[in-house]
Amino acid sequence: MSPGLIWLLAGVVLVGAETISGELFLLMLGGGALAAAVGAAFGLGWLGSAVVFAVVSVALLLAVRPVIRRRMEASSPSLDTHHRTMAGREAEVVERVDGESGRVRIAGELWSARSLDGHEVIEAGATATVMEVSGAVALVTGRDELPGGE
Repeated sequence: MSPGLIWLLAGVVLVGAETISGELFLLMLGGGALAAAVGAAFGLGWLGSAVVFAVVSVALLLAVRPVIRRRMEASSPSLDTHHRTMAGREAEVVERVDGESGRVRIAGELWSARSLDGHEVIEAGATATVMEVSGAVALVTGRDELPGGE
């Protein structure tokens, strides 16, 4: 398989994976991989195309990603408002929640979740309370852990 084709496939996979993460990091790496594919098509070998990948990826991460993120945040203030309204809602624990991972159902929607303090473990089937939302992750606590002993 030619270097250009490998870089092209890597770029497509990275851009596709970005649809899951939403952080724009993989998109910038995908742009670097696509630039490396173009370089390879013009005769650059593995080393030359790797340099193109590195330079373009870093340039995109430092120059383009911050601009896009600012525009996205400015154009969707309702997302922040929606996240703030999630605090205090009950969540059904679908997959065991701990400090690293878990899944909860909030108002019928599945969310990735972590325990708020990072140490608490909430087993599947239990009810938790959403304390805050960080990105696409609900930070939850068990009902007996609520402030005021509720």
